Amino acid sequence: MASLKLCNGARFPLIGFGTWKSQPGVVGSAVRMAIDNGCRHLDCASIYQNEKEIGVALKDIFAQGRVQRQQLFITSKLWNNMHHPNQVASAIKKTLADLQLEYLDLYLIHWPMAFGYQGDEVLFPSTPEGKRLYAEVDFVDTWKAMEKLVDQGLVKAIGLSNFNSKQIQRVLDNCTIKPAVLQIESHPYLNQHQLISFAQSKGIAVTAYSPLGSKDRPWAASEDPELLKDPVVNKIAEKYNKSAAQILLRFHLQRNVAIIPKSVNEARIKQNLEVANFQLAEEDMNQLMAISTKFRYCQPKMEVDGKVVFIDGENPEYPFHEPF
Repeated sequence: MASLKLCNGARFPLIGFGTWKSQPGVVGSAVRMAIDNGCRHLDCASIYQNEKEIGVALKDIFAQGRVQRQQLFITSKLWNNMHHPNQVASAIKKTLADLQLEYLDLYLIHWPMAFGYQGDEVLFPSTPEGKRLYAEVDFVDTWKAMEKLVDQGLVKAIGLSNFNSKQIQRVLDNCTIKPAVLQIESHPYLNQHQLISFAQSKGIAVTAYSPLGSKDRPWAASEDPELLKDPVVNKIAEKYNKSAAQILLRFHLQRNVAIIPKSVNEARIKQNLEVANFQLAEEDMNQLMAISTKFRYCQPKMEVDGKVVFIDGENPEYPFHEPF
């Protein structure tokens, strides 16, 4: 399976399996199906609240000899309420215990914003007035605590998720261990050309989350555009006798961007893994890059005093106010 070499020398499989929105009771079997069908890259996060079930599946898979631990590349992420440097080690140890692993291959800071702390189980802390409770923790200090995890052997590589170029540069200017991976939303409606080019120019590999448009995101609105129904995508799919999903996934592979599509359906899991055996022509890649619809799916909104605002948009570290 196609892979990239990370800055720490590890091989990073380009085709992965996402676990966001995979419900308890089904995520374990989905992980088993993905691995049985050849997937060797799992993307997890503590905020997904399903790492314990994934851990049970992994323990079973290893015990049966279906794969060995070193054959898998497993990612997880530090949630926003655990950004204080004193909390970072306990956060990864909780994830490792839940996943029943001794180490992670990659650990990401999930978002640059730091939430206040009201207990490990309070994932979205709030003020008495019901507003989000933030903490004044510099993500550079969080990063330095992440570096210590590498030194302790708890993780092999560390990286960033949902950071913009200015925030990435701040980490690069202050780090001892360079970020190995940047995970961002990307697809033809949000091709992220500038941010991907910036990261890759710094030797940082890129993973695209929601590469199919995240149709089942909790805050979806009926008027939002549906990527899988886009006429340009479907015309190209017809040309290659592939599904729209396969075209969208192949789009990233040809940009040397990893993909982590999520599914709990075995037929779709197999289909999502079968994108390494064809090539999109340059003209088709150009068409996908030039799609006029522009939309970010993973940008939750809410209504305040009759106005639609971005959740966490008032935080100074909110990443999406910058062009890239």
